[in-house]
Amino acid sequence: MIIVIVPFFVLLAILLIKKIPYIGGNITAGLLIAGFLALLMGGIYNPLSWLTAWISGIDRIAWVMALTIFGSIYAETQVKMGTMDTVINVFRGWFGHSPRGLVVCILLSLVVAGSLLGDAVAASTVIGVLCIKSLAEMKLNGEQIACTIVMGASLGSIMPPVTQAIFLSASLVGINPDPVTNIAFFTVGAAVIICCAYVAYGFVKIKALPENLLPQETVGQILKKNWTVLIPLGILVFIILLRLIFKIDLITICMAPLLNFLAGIPILKGLTNLIVASIIVVTLISFCYPSIRKEAGSVLIRGIKNVKGSIFVQSSAGLMLGAFYTAGQIEAVKNFAMGLNANLLKIGGTTALSALGMLTGSQSTAQNTIFSFFGPTLVEMGLDPVHVALAGSHIAASGQGMPPADLTTFVICGLVGGILGIKVDPVKTMIYNLPMCLILLLIGFLFLYI
Repeated sequence: MIIVIVPFFVLLAILLIKKIPYIGGNITAGLLIAGFLALLMGGIYNPLSWLTAWISGIDRIAWVMALTIFGSIYAETQVKMGTMDTVINVFRGWFGHSPRGLVVCILLSLVVAGSLLGDAVAASTVIGVLCIKSLAEMKLNGEQIACTIVMGASLGSIMPPVTQAIFLSASLVGINPDPVTNIAFFTVGAAVIICCAYVAYGFVKIKALPENLLPQETVGQILKKNWTVLIPLGILVFIILLRLIFKIDLITICMAPLLNFLAGIPILKGLTNLIVASIIVVTLISFCYPSIRKEAGSVLIRGIKNVKGSIFVQSSAGLMLGAFYTAGQIEAVKNFAMGLNANLLKIGGTTALSALGMLTGSQSTAQNTIFSFFGPTLVEMGLDPVHVALAGSHIAASGQGMPPADLTTFVICGLVGGILGIKVDPVKTMIYNLPMCLILLLIGFLFLYI
């Protein structure tokens, strides 16, 4: 086990000890160094073997990287077209006639934004800033405003169709993500309902909305004026529901020759993932709109620029994963874990996965470091890989939102404080956010026993 322990603790040290010169706290550096150290300790010294291991690791998560890139470009098209503004206004037309209804409307809008963008920070900054003053006028304090925005965006970021946490978990245990995302619609949906009730009844104290917050148009009027911008989103939802409910896969029917060709090419086969392919299709449809065509270059550049950091981290994680598989670390962990009590492994792995999410403020870091061992080990012990993947995504996401280091909370607290001219405590905001985190933690842990 020494070949596992040394790279793992070196990785943790780099991630958590910010005072290490040049590399302290740098996730990319930590993953790269841990990967190279794993190869050396596994007796692999040939640089060509290192390259092969890296390609193998990236190949394992290629579709996650493809989803990150094309999901971001798709998100840029939807923001530019005004899709999210329309969604917000539709929710306001339905629910926004009372203070509690308006809060639910805002939270649901953030969930939708997060599910389209696949990123809590992006959803909370793009949509959340539009809601800050409205929430302040309903007498919510700064921490409650920030919590509402963070909670909605965070839940949305793990809600299909664009859900990096679930796709990464599925990739790390080596399964198709479709059955995992099918279950996630219900698990995350249940968490959304509970959190809507928590925010509506826990934060809202006023009895009636100020006149300026009442919706000025009916849902019918909003849709009549803006229905065209909802077409790409509607097509994406239609494709997913058709596959989910009726088992009819339009993407495979229409693109089978191209998908079969790409499936035989390492790394590029990530484009054959059906969610990725669906997003590429609706992105191309979005580029048919004049408002997107006119700024096609800037949309593409912004989309790629927004996820540049994530791609560096994921490619570094690919090296580490490839190294761990090639040099024998994964096999060593499996052999060690097979001798442990199953309950001890589940409790210990859950604690480690959640704790690293808490300390780094990153669900993907926790998954790439802890779940890359934890997930395959549980599958090797006979657990359903679909349930294991779902558990890994929910537990890592729960840890990310807990004190003391949630990045999304720090970003939004700064925005809320700046817009309203008040001081917003990020740690207090994270404490307000604990019910959502505990719900996700409980759901994930329960799926380890189903």
